[in-house]
Amino acid sequence: MSVPTRPHPFWTEPVETAIQALASRPTGLHTGEAAERLAKDGPNLIGISGHPSLLVKALRRVGEPMTAILLLSAAVSGTAGDWQSFFIIVLIVALSIALDLYQEREAERAIDALKKSVAVTATVLRDGRPIEMPVKDIVRGDVVKLRAGDLVPADGIVIASRNALTNEASLTGEPYPCEKCAATCASVLIAEAHNALFAGTSVVSGEATMLVMATGRATMFGAIAASVEAREPMTAFERGVHRLGTLILRLTAFLVLFVLLTQLVLHGLSLESFMFAVALAVGLTPELLPMIMTVTLARGALRMAKQKVVVKRLSAIHDLGAMNVLCTDKTGTLTEAKIALVESIGIDGSHSEAVAKLIRLNSQFASGVRSNLDDAVIAALPPADASWTFLDDAPFDFERRRSSVLVAHDGKPQIIAKGAPEMLLARCSQVELADGTVHPLDAARRSELDRLFEAKAHQGLRLLGVARRDVGPECTTTRPENETDLTFVGCASFLDPPKSSATAAVAKLRGAGVAVKIISGDAAPVVLNLVKQLDLPAQGIMSGEDLDGISEVALIEKVSSNDLFVRVSPEQKGRIVRALRMRGFTVGFLGDGINDATAIHAADVGLSVEGGTDVARDAADIILLQPDLGVLADGVAEGRRTYANIMKYVRMGTSSNFGNMLSMALASLILPFLPLMPLQILINNLLYDLSEIGIPFDSADDTTLSRPQTWDVGSVLGFTLIMGPLSSLFDLGTFLMLSQVFKVDADVFRTAWFVESIATQILVIFIIRTAKPFWTSRPNGVLAASSIGALAVAMAVALSPLGHFAGFVPLPGTILAAIAGITVAYLAAAETLKPYALRWAPKNFWAMSISKKADVGRSYLHFK
Repeated sequence: MSVPTRPHPFWTEPVETAIQALASRPTGLHTGEAAERLAKDGPNLIGISGHPSLLVKALRRVGEPMTAILLLSAAVSGTAGDWQSFFIIVLIVALSIALDLYQEREAERAIDALKKSVAVTATVLRDGRPIEMPVKDIVRGDVVKLRAGDLVPADGIVIASRNALTNEASLTGEPYPCEKCAATCASVLIAEAHNALFAGTSVVSGEATMLVMATGRATMFGAIAASVEAREPMTAFERGVHRLGTLILRLTAFLVLFVLLTQLVLHGLSLESFMFAVALAVGLTPELLPMIMTVTLARGALRMAKQKVVVKRLSAIHDLGAMNVLCTDKTGTLTEAKIALVESIGIDGSHSEAVAKLIRLNSQFASGVRSNLDDAVIAALPPADASWTFLDDAPFDFERRRSSVLVAHDGKPQIIAKGAPEMLLARCSQVELADGTVHPLDAARRSELDRLFEAKAHQGLRLLGVARRDVGPECTTTRPENETDLTFVGCASFLDPPKSSATAAVAKLRGAGVAVKIISGDAAPVVLNLVKQLDLPAQGIMSGEDLDGISEVALIEKVSSNDLFVRVSPEQKGRIVRALRMRGFTVGFLGDGINDATAIHAADVGLSVEGGTDVARDAADIILLQPDLGVLADGVAEGRRTYANIMKYVRMGTSSNFGNMLSMALASLILPFLPLMPLQILINNLLYDLSEIGIPFDSADDTTLSRPQTWDVGSVLGFTLIMGPLSSLFDLGTFLMLSQVFKVDADVFRTAWFVESIATQILVIFIIRTAKPFWTSRPNGVLAASSIGALAVAMAVALSPLGHFAGFVPLPGTILAAIAGITVAYLAAAETLKPYALRWAPKNFWAMSISKKADVGRSYLHFK
């Protein structure tokens, strides 16, 4: 996979240099020049390649080990005449593949949403004249005219601006509108690029003229689109299924080759012995695993929907439970995602009613574009009373960076100005103290105010200064030139306020073993102040500039020891997520903007919120209907419950099947006849699988819900190698009893062994469904019914005339009593060995070759 890189920071170049480098001019390109560049560079489209065909997608899934094993089992079942099993397996595989294809199509909607986020037409200067033309025909060097309401069609540098204000929240995460001017920018950070315009953002007020520097795939927007399209390493769930398939394939190959070789040496290879070996292979295959997983995940999705969590990709439920690192932007999850007035302070930093009254008057009467800061003031403070009269105003503009109103109270007019504190202070000659007295603005007071501004900025607050000046009754209009000799009164401070629930939600996640990392486009003071207000445990901070200076290998080493990432670009968010995954973590990313799409796509489980952009929601696997980490914490518990139920089937299926097949393989070495007929093996396997269809409804142990859960095939192998041979030991005891004590014939032997085998397989579900003593944990009623019901069917088939078609015969009471005793003894032994079997994982090459470390290494090579 090639990782998209961030476009060159063209905004650090002077306009004249950029125009010369592009062989352009302020009046735009000639038509002939543009045509040549269009032919060379291609159209201004994000250039996402077409999606693979359904056939190609389906073939990819057929090549997965688990799917290949199931299809092989279906073929064998059909060859053996068991057409019922053939159709069931094929149907299950087909439904599983169809579900995967549907989910992939849902993910491809993210790419379609990106295309909709781009402008369709734009005003371009060609041959010195403005013309409206399709955005796809724009080329590097074009000069584009933009006005309020326009979507920016490409990446470019501002040539001229008249009060241009853009909304870049979806790209940078910055909640405030961005002022744009033609002055060269020294910073390489996108969030500080005051002279750059980016495709996919919008102009909310004013006008701007832009020189196009990059089009199509070369834009920041194109890089995000490429990252959404790129194929990421397998998720935790996909790795687990792949490793399980590999494990079963190896166990199957071992048993089949063992039986074939021994039969060849002892009896010569016959069609019957070949079909027996093949039936063993089918017996080891968990045919219902796709159905069990799908039903379990679907039930989990229904439970999560009640908790206001919508699941788009079912397997993401497991990944959510496996998640041990959550990366989140601050806006909307840790904060309220809206600007609020925090306080009104005088020049001494204490609360000031005078500041509150004056800023409310300015916001109430000022004309022109109303910002979200004005909205916050009006929402927080009561309106001025009717004794105030509006006379005139000088609207906000970006050169002055302030606005002023002329109002009168009791016939006495005064100018009230608000704006950037530093700019406003430069127009002041006096200050007003808390007691209302006015004093000269000397160097000492100016220095004190500078320190106040700096302290508030380090708290993450946005400031608006407030000043006033009394004027004579002859003054009926105001102009920018009247904004002199002002008296500075104080400041109003603004903040995207933290959520009151965030601290408890983060604590709940951390208590569940999930580390929380904040990845934000905001500046360090804003993020640090938020962490302080919420009392969040966090260590280590890295900025976008820090990330630019280190390699991928160094980032992989550093990423786990830093919890805060600030001033990061969309591409850098993706780098952080990938580095965490390369480090071995199962990573979730929660975001709501276009700038988050790269990281959402790169994570094991991508999360967005209902109010997020279309791109973010379509790239995500899970949507939170409430932008609250508390809701996510509940979803994590559900993911772990789902994982626990899937692993119950995996452990029981592999250990019981392996034990039974191993028993029959060993018995075939000594008996003059096959211990079970191929059809009897298939019936045993089918009834056992059906007994487990109630697993998705079962509960999970508290210890399972308290920590991250992920596929550990080494532990599955360890469990299988302990519990499988344990069941074989009791099977061989049954074999000795039947052959040496009761001296039965082949038909009675097969029937008795079938009864013992199916009884121990099904009843042991109640033992190993929980890590606790089985009598302290009650199974769900559906699981109990499916298990006991399947056992009853098995007994009816084996012990009644119904089973004659499969070679079963009635058994005497003495044999049934002996089998009952062996079954009880086996269940007691299973309960005794269960704790050890759940903890042990073999430390040999066979286990390590299918371990997570191997997958991480392969993922890293894939990443490179």
